[in-house]
Amino acid sequence: QVQLVESGGGLVQAGGSLRLSCAASGRTFSSYAMGWFRQAPGKEREFLVGISGGGGRTYYADSVKGRFTISRDNAKSTADLQMNTLKPDDTAVYYCAAGVSGSYYSPTSYHYWGQGTQVTVSS
Repeated sequence: QVQLVESGGGLVQAGGSLRLSCAASGRTFSSYAMGWFRQAPGKEREFLVGISGGGGRTYYADSVKGRFTISRDNAKSTADLQMNTLKPDDTAVYYCAAGVSGSYYSPTSYHYWGQGTQVTVSS
């Protein structure tokens, strides 16, 4: 069982940066692949980035490639999302997820979810 807590959301101007952090409970964090998703009002949950348990493999959605970077620190049981050059279209609730069975890109592949953190990008 893994519990996830996101932090670091907030209000930022277009072109700015934010760093989200996902803190996980449990002693086997390194065995869990992680992902970040977002969901804007009226839209489906969207895959952003994924990272394997050891951190050696990463996966990015085209919409954030080159702007967002995922990293993890297994010693601290955290997975961070660095977001640069933010746009108003990036406004959404951001979720971290853990435990992939299947495709990294599908939200249904993940077993555990955080409660989400709001990111608002003003123009």
